[in-house]
Order: sequence, then C-alpha cells, then structure tokens
Amino acid sequence: MSETKDARPTAARRSRTVLVTFLGAVVRKMGNWMPIAGTVELLTQAGLDASSVRTAVFRLKQRGWLAAETRGGARGYALTPAALEALAAGDEVIWHARQPADLADGWCLVNFSVPESARAKRHRLTAHLTSLGFGNIGAAVWIAPARMLPAAGRAIGELDLTDQCAVFTGDHVGGQDLAAMVRKGWDLAEIDRRYREFITARAAEADRLAAAAFVDGRQAFVGYLSVVDDWRKLPFRDPGLPPQVLPADWSGPAAVRLFERLVAALEGRALAHAAPYWSAQPRRP
Repeated sequence: MSETKDARPTAARRSRTVLVTFLGAVVRKMGNWMPIAGTVELLTQAGLDASSVRTAVFRLKQRGWLAAETRGGARGYALTPAALEALAAGDEVIWHARQPADLADGWCLVNFSVPESARAKRHRLTAHLTSLGFGNIGAAVWIAPARMLPAAGRAIGELDLTDQCAVFTGDHVGGQDLAAMVRKGWDLAEIDRRYREFITARAAEADRLAAAAFVDGRQAFVGYLSVVDDWRKLPFRDPGLPPQVLPADWSGPAAVRLFERLVAALEGRALAHAAPYWSAQPRRP
C-alpha cells in the first residue's frame, strides 16, 4: 500500500516535467498548439501512462499555461502567453549555461531585506534566484553574471518585492579572490558531477547515432524528448560562469558539446515522427 502511494507522486511529477519539456521542444515548433489525442499517443510512446498525461495537461491548464482550442476538427490546447514567456525564460537560462559569460561584462548583485511578515515571499525569491543560477555569497546577497539582470528583475517584480531589493551591476575590483568567492557561492563540485553523469550516461548513445545509417522515427522521438528533459534540469544551478573562475577540468563544455551532438542527430527525425499526430486522427507508428 505504502509503495503504491509513494510511486504515484513520482509518476505525476515525471509526467509534468516531461510534458513541459514536450511543450518547449516540440509544441512550440508545431505552431504553439497541440492536439490532445496526439499528445497522449506520443507521450505514452515516451513511457508515460495516458491518465497521468491528461492529469498533467489539466494542471497546466489550471496554471494558465494552456487554453482549449480546436483546430481542423481536432480538440487540443494552445500555449498561452504566460506559457510562452515561462518557456522563453527557461531557454534563456539553458542557453546561458551553454555560452559562458564574458568576465569583462561584470556581475549582477541582488541584495534584499524582506520583513518577517513576508517570509513566504522571501523564501520564494531565494528559491527563484537559486533556480536561475545565482550564487549566495553572504546574508541576503546573491550574485550571477551581469547578463542575468533581466531575469533577476522579473523574479523580483513577479513577487512584488521591488521596494525590498537593491540590484547592482559592476566589476570585481578587489578584496576577496574572485575564484574563491565563486567557490563559496556555488556548489561547483555538485554541478560538475551532474555534467559528468550526463556525459557518462549519453556518450555511447551519441556514438551509436553517429554511426547509424538510419534512425527509426519513434526511437528518435523518445530519445530526443529524454535527452532534452535530462539536459534542461542541469543548467538551472549554472548561470554560465566565466571560464576564468572555473576549475581547469570543468566538464560543462564537454557536456554542452555532447548535448548539441545528440540534438543534431535526433531533433529533425523526432519532429518528423511527431508531425502526423497533429491531426484529428493521430496516426499510430
């Protein structure tokens, strides 16, 4: 009994995360709309069960990410402006991790003083800054490459904490060694470990794809969704720090190259496999 109860939240969370990956990696490329029947078919191919997919869709609709819309006789959902904005913000973070910041561009610092009466907002802001890749270098002092300024502004504005925060951009000009400050602000060992795990898990797959004369469409779709879903969870603690402040054996660039190899090998075939499902009667493989 307890095992069943414990498994359900895990399955539900996986369905939600895979569905968000599907929205970003597939649905946006198909015109920001998805047929519900075709979506269920495709995501069951990726190992989800139909009921959990429908539940995940319902919950995203409740969050304002999806709006019911019928096209060509097919019932489905369109991505809302809120969903497109959130997915674009996620793209920004993931892209930053793939493109290291220029040290000469400086840093963005956020300091906040949120009263105890707004403790929940304070915790949400801390969690949001962490998920954006900001590092904590002191009491209520968070830092990231300067290009994270717009993301910080959005996070603060969404929580209506503008009057409780001070945001700066500038250069490191002295005092504590910059590399030491970075080691204090970010768990570099943990971030590096996760990149290395991705490389270990996916390197052989990339080699097989490179050597294959033909890649089956269904396998390409499942592989593509899995690769993107695994990857998009990695950079949210890594804002793409300048190479000068990272260890010499930092594995981020190697992980990026591997991810881009996999996407290049899988994306086109995966989208071609998905395309026929954008109709009233999805075509089974």
